Amino acid sequence: MVEHMIIFKFSPETTTEQIDECIHRLQDLKNHVPGIIDIVAGHNFSSRSQGYELGLTVRFENRAALDAYGPHPKHQECVQFMASVGRQDAIAVDFEF
Repeated sequence: MVEHMIIFKFSPETTTEQIDECIHRLQDLKNHVPGIIDIVAGHNFSSRSQGYELGLTVRFENRAALDAYGPHPKHQECVQFMASVGRQDAIAVDFEF
């Protein structure tokens, strides 16, 4: 299995409602992208976050499923929406277990 973890930073103008919509769209990917075992997203509450406001973890069946996820049209819709509401940065970590 593969774990894909990302943290996102948004513009100061990005609203909580817009981040909520990002979370909803990300979680809905499980219904559209093959190979996703589980997906969880939520608001960060840590004071150690260095400004990163949203966390995402996606568990995939294997590396091939992760590779197919990136260019998948539904994932690309999420990427575009997040950019449109002010996503400024993202940090990703991928590992097998």
